[in-house]
Amino acid sequence: MARPASLLLWTLNIAAAGVLLAAWVEPDADASAAAATHAPDPAELLPGTWLREYGVQDLQVRRTLTLEPDGAFREAVQVTDAAGRVTGYAHAGTWLYDGRNLKRKYSSMNGEAPSRRNLPFATFEITFESRNAFTGVDHIHRNRIAYRRLAPGEHP
Repeated sequence: MARPASLLLWTLNIAAAGVLLAAWVEPDADASAAAATHAPDPAELLPGTWLREYGVQDLQVRRTLTLEPDGAFREAVQVTDAAGRVTGYAHAGTWLYDGRNLKRKYSSMNGEAPSRRNLPFATFEITFESRNAFTGVDHIHRNRIAYRRLAPGEHP
Protein backbone atom coordinates (compact mmCIF):
# COMPACT_ATOMS: atom_id res chain seq x y z
CA MET A 1 0.00 0.00 0.00
CA ALA A 2 2.90 2.32 0.49
CA ARG A 3 3.64 2.19 -3.17
CA PRO A 4 0.25 3.50 -4.45
CA ALA A 5 0.32 6.31 -1.83
CA SER A 6 3.78 7.42 -2.90
CA LEU A 7 2.69 7.23 -6.54
CA LEU A 8 -0.32 9.43 -5.74
CA LEU A 9 1.89 11.89 -3.87
CA TRP A 10 4.37 11.93 -6.75
CA THR A 11 1.55 12.57 -9.27
CA LEU A 12 0.18 15.43 -7.15
CA ASN A 13 3.65 17.00 -6.91
CA ILE A 14 4.11 16.80 -10.69
CA ALA A 15 0.67 18.34 -11.25
CA ALA A 16 1.43 21.17 -8.79
CA ALA A 17 4.77 21.82 -10.49
CA GLY A 18 2.99 21.96 -13.85
CA VAL A 19 0.49 24.53 -12.55
CA LEU A 20 3.30 26.66 -11.12
CA LEU A 21 5.31 26.40 -14.31
CA ALA A 22 2.30 27.35 -16.45
CA ALA A 23 1.62 30.37 -14.25
CA TRP A 24 5.26 31.43 -14.50
CA VAL A 25 5.57 30.97 -18.28
CA GLU A 26 2.19 32.34 -19.39
CA PRO A 27 1.93 36.14 -19.19
CA ASP A 28 -0.48 37.55 -16.67
CA ALA A 29 -3.51 39.17 -18.34
CA ASP A 30 -3.20 42.29 -16.16
CA ALA A 31 0.51 42.61 -16.94
CA SER A 32 -0.20 42.27 -20.67
CA ALA A 33 -2.87 44.98 -20.50
CA ALA A 34 -0.51 47.28 -18.59
CA ALA A 35 2.27 46.72 -21.12
CA ALA A 36 -0.09 47.50 -23.99
CA THR A 37 -1.05 50.83 -22.41
CA HIS A 38 2.46 51.90 -21.33
CA ALA A 39 3.68 55.40 -22.04
CA PRO A 40 5.26 55.99 -25.44
CA ASP A 41 9.02 56.06 -25.82
CA PRO A 42 10.29 59.60 -25.03
CA ALA A 43 12.12 59.62 -28.38
CA GLU A 44 8.67 59.43 -30.02
CA LEU A 45 7.37 62.32 -27.90
CA LEU A 46 10.22 64.75 -28.59
CA PRO A 47 9.53 65.83 -32.19
CA GLY A 48 7.45 68.99 -32.18
CA THR A 49 7.72 72.59 -31.01
CA TRP A 50 8.56 73.34 -27.39
CA LEU A 51 8.53 76.56 -25.37
CA ARG A 52 10.79 77.50 -22.47
CA GLU A 53 10.38 80.83 -20.67
CA TYR A 54 12.52 82.08 -17.80
CA GLY A 55 14.15 85.14 -16.27
CA VAL A 56 17.84 85.84 -15.71
CA GLN A 57 18.77 89.00 -13.81
CA ASP A 58 16.80 91.80 -15.55
CA LEU A 59 16.17 89.76 -18.70
CA GLN A 60 13.17 87.71 -19.79
CA VAL A 61 14.04 84.89 -22.17
CA ARG A 62 11.71 82.95 -24.45
CA ARG A 63 13.13 79.94 -26.33
CA THR A 64 11.10 78.18 -28.98
CA LEU A 65 12.71 74.85 -29.86
CA THR A 66 11.50 72.83 -32.85
CA LEU A 67 12.74 69.24 -32.95
CA GLU A 68 12.21 67.67 -36.37
CA PRO A 69 11.69 63.89 -36.71
CA ASP A 70 14.73 63.71 -39.02
CA GLY A 71 17.09 64.90 -36.25
CA ALA A 72 17.29 68.58 -37.21
CA PHE A 73 16.37 71.38 -34.81
CA ARG A 74 15.66 75.10 -34.95
CA GLU A 75 15.73 77.39 -31.96
CA ALA A 76 14.38 80.94 -31.85
CA VAL A 77 15.45 82.96 -28.82
CA GLN A 78 13.82 86.23 -27.80
CA VAL A 79 15.48 88.24 -25.02
CA THR A 80 13.68 91.23 -23.50
CA ASP A 81 15.62 93.60 -21.24
CA ALA A 82 14.26 95.70 -18.37
CA ALA A 83 13.66 98.65 -20.73
CA GLY A 84 11.53 96.45 -23.01
CA ARG A 85 14.10 96.19 -25.81
CA VAL A 86 13.84 92.86 -27.62
CA THR A 87 16.74 91.03 -29.23
CA GLY A 88 16.19 87.91 -31.29
CA TYR A 89 18.50 85.03 -32.15
CA ALA A 90 18.06 82.06 -34.46
CA HIS A 91 20.03 78.83 -34.08
CA ALA A 92 19.99 75.45 -35.82
CA GLY A 93 21.67 72.08 -35.69
CA THR A 94 21.04 68.41 -35.04
CA TRP A 95 19.56 66.59 -32.07
CA LEU A 96 19.40 63.07 -30.71
CA TYR A 97 17.96 61.30 -27.71
CA ASP A 98 20.10 58.52 -26.24
CA GLY A 99 17.42 57.07 -23.98
CA ARG A 100 18.23 59.43 -21.15
CA ASN A 101 19.67 62.67 -22.53
CA LEU A 102 18.45 65.15 -25.13
CA LYS A 103 21.58 66.26 -26.96
CA ARG A 104 21.81 69.18 -29.37
CA LYS A 105 24.79 70.10 -31.54
CA TYR A 106 24.62 73.60 -32.97
CA SER A 107 25.67 74.08 -36.59
CA SER A 108 24.41 77.67 -36.87
CA MET A 109 24.43 80.35 -34.17
CA ASN A 110 22.39 83.36 -35.21
CA GLY A 111 22.98 82.59 -38.87
CA GLU A 112 26.71 81.91 -38.64
CA ALA A 113 28.73 78.74 -38.27
CA PRO A 114 30.16 78.40 -34.75
CA SER A 115 33.89 78.34 -34.14
CA ARG A 116 35.44 74.95 -34.83
CA ARG A 117 37.38 75.29 -31.58
CA ASN A 118 34.26 75.73 -29.52
CA LEU A 119 31.39 73.79 -31.08
CA PRO A 120 28.35 74.39 -28.92
CA PHE A 121 26.54 71.39 -27.50
CA ALA A 122 23.62 71.27 -25.11
CA THR A 123 22.94 68.07 -23.16
CA PHE A 124 20.10 67.67 -20.69
CA GLU A 125 18.99 64.56 -18.84
CA ILE A 126 15.24 64.80 -19.37
CA THR A 127 12.11 63.49 -17.69
CA PHE A 128 8.64 63.77 -19.15
CA GLU A 129 6.08 65.24 -16.77
CA SER A 130 3.39 64.47 -19.37
CA ARG A 131 3.16 64.05 -23.15
CA ASN A 132 3.33 67.85 -23.41
CA ALA A 133 5.95 68.83 -20.83
CA PHE A 134 9.44 67.77 -19.87
CA THR A 135 12.08 68.93 -17.45
CA GLY A 136 15.80 68.51 -17.71
CA VAL A 137 19.10 68.94 -15.93
CA ASP A 138 22.46 69.92 -17.38
CA HIS A 139 24.76 68.15 -14.93
CA ILE A 140 27.85 70.06 -16.12
CA HIS A 141 26.54 73.62 -15.73
CA ARG A 142 23.88 72.74 -13.11
CA ASN A 143 21.09 74.27 -15.20
CA ARG A 144 17.51 73.11 -14.84
CA ILE A 145 15.06 73.53 -17.69
CA ALA A 146 11.35 73.09 -18.27
CA TYR A 147 9.66 72.97 -21.68
CA ARG A 148 6.02 72.71 -22.66
CA ARG A 149 4.78 71.60 -26.06
CA LEU A 150 3.16 74.22 -28.27
CA ALA A 151 0.01 73.09 -30.03
CA PRO A 152 0.10 73.12 -33.85
CA GLY A 153 -0.40 76.72 -34.96
CA GLU A 154 0.24 78.11 -31.46
CA HIS A 155 2.76 80.95 -31.31
CA PRO A 156 4.35 82.14 -28.08
